Amino acid sequence: MKASETSLMDFLRTGVQFEIPIYQRTYSWTVQQCKTLWDDVVRAGGSDRVGAHFIGSIVHISKGQSNLTSQEPLLVIDGQQRLTSVTLLIHALASELAKLPASEQQPLDGYSPTKLHKRFLINDDEDDDRRYKLLLTQTDRSTLIALLDNRPRPEGYSLLVTANHEWFCQAIQDYVRQGGDLAVVCQGLAKLMVVDIALARDQENPQLIFESMNSTGKELSQADLIRNYVLMGAPNRLQRDLYEKYWRPMELGFGQSAYATQFDAFVRNYLTMKTGVTPKRDEVYEAFKKHSRNLAGSDGDINAPDHLHKVLGGLRDHAGYYCRIALASGFHGNSR
Repeated sequence: MKASETSLMDFLRTGVQFEIPIYQRTYSWTVQQCKTLWDDVVRAGGSDRVGAHFIGSIVHISKGQSNLTSQEPLLVIDGQQRLTSVTLLIHALASELAKLPASEQQPLDGYSPTKLHKRFLINDDEDDDRRYKLLLTQTDRSTLIALLDNRPRPEGYSLLVTANHEWFCQAIQDYVRQGGDLAVVCQGLAKLMVVDIALARDQENPQLIFESMNSTGKELSQADLIRNYVLMGAPNRLQRDLYEKYWRPMELGFGQSAYATQFDAFVRNYLTMKTGVTPKRDEVYEAFKKHSRNLAGSDGDINAPDHLHKVLGGLRDHAGYYCRIALASGFHGNSR
């Protein structure tokens, strides 16, 4: 493990691409956390006494082996919420600066609309998905890409990505309307500091690190930990297959709001039915791990493909029952 303190803006600028793995939860910050970030940026930027403002750590691991012709993305194990929210803030700031006369569009060196976009939001010399500094998961990904490309929202767009970007836009407009100087916002962003933690793929255990971490302001849900537990140990291709076949249908079946508020309760009910024991609300993850190990047997491999298909298939099928009964959803769970 290598850890170093660095400017968040330098971190974004020097990194080729950051990707949120499919086993990570979707973007989950609300306006409350975004407001805290905004207040921190304005306070740091407006005070000469504040040399830097620390906002947490970003933990990442290489996706695979890079070669001379391509650079693999860095998989973000922890720090998605901060990276995404700062990305939304940078885009909102660039949009507001672009409205000003050309002579006023760079209140701080390096912080013009074009430089913000090309240094911190996109990789200008890349194509396709490699073009974007930050790749989110599923619905979040398509929504952020549409935003960065100035395209209409996709069907079934991410509610939180959209709402938080709109909030940042409004916060900046209100700040300017009240006489605020956008140079302060730029200076505040420049003062944001993180601890950059790079894991060695062959030496670290991302699963244990993931279990021990909470993103600033949003505690990991039991469902977050379960998804990570089931998917992280599988090879990349199998991860994607399992996610697309089992977990993604559950996310869509519940819908963004119900998935965030009711999925933990569903898993608790599922485990009660399967094991005959109702786990405590904060022990659902541990109960699920025990259930998975019991299904595998004493000599079984919990990361074996057949076992993972069995575990996730049962969960998906019963999610269909739950959605139809509790949510009046048309989601049927199984693939038939």
